[in-house]
Amino acid sequence: MNHHLTSATRLVAAATLIAGGLQLPARAQEAASQSPLVIAREENFFTYGRYDSTGHMVGQMYVEYQIPQQRTHRYPLIFVHGGGQIGAAWWQTPDGRPGWAQYFLRRGYAVYVVDQPARGRSPYNSDLGPLADAGTVDVVQDRFAAPERANLWPAARLHTRWVGPAVPGDYTFDQFMKSQSDAITTRDLQERLTAAGLIALLDKIGPAVLVLHSQPGAASWLVADQRPGKVKAMVELEPGGPPVLLGPPLIVPGIDLPYGLTLNPLTYSPAVTDPSQLTFTRVPITDRYVDSCLLQAEPARQLPNLQKTQILLLTSEAGYNTLWDPCTHAYLRQAGVQHTWLRLPDIGIHGNSHFDFIEQNSDQVAGVVLRWLRSHVADATSSAASR
Repeated sequence: MNHHLTSATRLVAAATLIAGGLQLPARAQEAASQSPLVIAREENFFTYGRYDSTGHMVGQMYVEYQIPQQRTHRYPLIFVHGGGQIGAAWWQTPDGRPGWAQYFLRRGYAVYVVDQPARGRSPYNSDLGPLADAGTVDVVQDRFAAPERANLWPAARLHTRWVGPAVPGDYTFDQFMKSQSDAITTRDLQERLTAAGLIALLDKIGPAVLVLHSQPGAASWLVADQRPGKVKAMVELEPGGPPVLLGPPLIVPGIDLPYGLTLNPLTYSPAVTDPSQLTFTRVPITDRYVDSCLLQAEPARQLPNLQKTQILLLTSEAGYNTLWDPCTHAYLRQAGVQHTWLRLPDIGIHGNSHFDFIEQNSDQVAGVVLRWLRSHVADATSSAASR
């Protein structure tokens, strides 16, 4: 189905809600004054999935997309949410401002937003294992909304950018809590399913840029490894999992990542046919928060397929990834994977934590990504065909 839509309908809806007594935050009302966003086409569909022995379809991934009328970039952006989340956060922030999907639509990109398999609009089936409940108020406050109060990691005290007071009863906090989702607890299966869904999406739409937040970082390495020609770039927003071992303050006991970056096999050179062939050792590094990392014992095997993809590793000032992005950076570099590592405070952007793409200055952070894309992905076109 083809639609010629504008955001005017959204403005009318917002006005109706306000008139009806639901007072949206002032920043959301201010955002409603933007000029209409004209969409040439929007659709939804599912990728991947298989029939199980009882005839149920399992493992499928929901995808929705929009293509702007003024499309100026050939390669679309695929937005992948993090753990405990669904794709909704890419469309709108908890305080009602346009999210990154709209930000990049306005700048000429087609955008695809997914719900990871077994979450949100990607149906769950019991064949996929047990579910873990969505995060509680305490978990969300301590890790995401108000880490400065709990101080579970050294940089947490620097957080200032949440969109409200981060307490139950506040509109923005309640919206964020309502967006939390259960998820399957079988981490290796989730990694495989998310990678399979994204690979199937790339096979359907062609080359694209992956924009991933947190947990699916591990799955993204699998996607780039298996489809290096179709992943034009990856924007890794505080990707989940440091090399080799994920542990405190988030996971106790720790989770071993036998392939260094993933639970599932990656293509190494020389080849790895069993994870026992990878040997890791603790190596001192110089960093403000990390003094050593688990890296490969030398001579280090290379990751040849990841070397073919442009990669941005983006780290906030106050998030818990300050404890492991330095090691992800070191691991990639050791394996010959050239990439850009940007810490937001090093370019004058302060106060953000793990959810910088929905915080007060979300557009400012999006601008950092936009400038990197323009300088690293040659895809500008005045006549990009609508897919």
